[in-house]
Amino acid sequence: MMETYIGKTISDFTLQSSDGQTISLSSLRGQKVLLYFFTSPGGGN
Repeated sequence: MMETYIGKTISDFTLQSSDGQTISLSSLRGQKVLLYFFTSPGGGN
């Protein structure tokens, strides 16, 4: 596992939000961002 810490720069990526919008990390540059990854029961299928 890679070390992570507050303020560490990571590679840009794009995800779909819970309301269906596509958001890229780079579009949030300069803002505080909290990433929370989760899975639903059954693997989200």
